[in-house]
Amino acid sequence: MYELSYIDLSISAIPAVIVIFILFRWELQAKTAMYALSRMLLQLLVVGFFLTYIFKSDNFLIVLGVLAIMLLISSWIALRTVEDQRTSLYGIALLSAIIGGALILVLITQVILQIDPWYEPQVMIPLAGMIFASTMNSVSIAAERLNAELKRTESYQTARNEAFKAAMIPTINSLFAVGLVSLPGMMTGQILSGVSPFIAARYQIMVMFMLFGSTGLAAACYLLFYQLKYPKT
Repeated sequence: MYELSYIDLSISAIPAVIVIFILFRWELQAKTAMYALSRMLLQLLVVGFFLTYIFKSDNFLIVLGVLAIMLLISSWIALRTVEDQRTSLYGIALLSAIIGGALILVLITQVILQIDPWYEPQVMIPLAGMIFASTMNSVSIAAERLNAELKRTESYQTARNEAFKAAMIPTINSLFAVGLVSLPGMMTGQILSGVSPFIAARYQIMVMFMLFGSTGLAAACYLLFYQLKYPKT
């Protein structure tokens, strides 16, 4: 595994600085982009510090606490596209993330991988991050599109179908592109660490099934729960 120095990281930031300069000159959202990059940097440094502690602690309560926080935060962020309804829809988004994300996490870690101990943080937390990120994005897109279609006075069924199709677009695109356009993160990381590309491919196939399932289930649950909450829509 190649070890990155701080100088290497600084060099890798040069393209990002160029993009910030373009945003600034074109009077676009340069401040938002700078805030996002700064927040990313801080978050990853803090996460790296805490993950080191969590991996060494070997405490299932800490792992469960981290998973709960990830669920709560991702569900809140997912509703960023419908700010005016964020509070009222939070319960729906959270339940959708639990069904579409947490249950699949249990399937992958306990049935397929059968990790030991069952809460192995070095496996549980990275997989949870991938799953909850996918549910967050799918619910976010579904919520925004459903809201937009309903404002156009479309029927709920039409709005639901359009929202679900939109929520699945990023994941379906990634299915078409994987292996041809891109080598996904898990596969790339395993290859860089010396794992056989064929074994890495099998793990990546599992991950793609996992993400497709979590994306679709979370979006579908959100849309169904929305109708239950607002039956007169």
